[in-house]
Amino acid sequence: GLNSPFAMIAEANGIPATFLDLGDYPMPIYNGDSEASEGPPENSKKLKTVLEAHTGVFIASPEYNASISPLLKNTLDWLSRVRAEGEAPLEVFKTRVFAVGSASPGGMGGLRSLITLRHVLELGLGALVLPDQFAVPRAHEAFGEDGHLTNKEAQERYKLLIQKLARAAHVLHG
Repeated sequence: GLNSPFAMIAEANGIPATFLDLGDYPMPIYNGDSEASEGPPENSKKLKTVLEAHTGVFIASPEYNASISPLLKNTLDWLSRVRAEGEAPLEVFKTRVFAVGSASPGGMGGLRSLITLRHVLELGLGALVLPDQFAVPRAHEAFGEDGHLTNKEAQERYKLLIQKLARAAHVLHG
């Protein structure tokens, strides 16, 4: 996937990064009735705390049936519901800069999932998403055994996106 190489490239360029696997933060499928009776799950609160510690966020998602993964959508839905007393709705999304990427075994590199992800982040959650994005076609051939991208041009484009995200986050947060 793209998140682990992102963290490696970011760290190599002096940009602090935290790699998260959403599978490490299991949550029930979002349901408004469950939220009303039980509140947001503990893992959604933990993830929000991690997000709050970062000014720039890169989200990678595989493409499933021309959309983002159900795991990512569910996580975003729960994160949108977590807020502290007096905190504006969706503040954790509206106060960060996001970049998006996808990898897919097909020739489009997950571009259709990026349309959906951008739609959810920008229109649904009010996030600022960089116009540049990163798509990796034929993902099964694109990564080496070490998890790094094997194509030098793709590595450079990825590095540039990481740098743009870092600059945008710095401009937004000083």
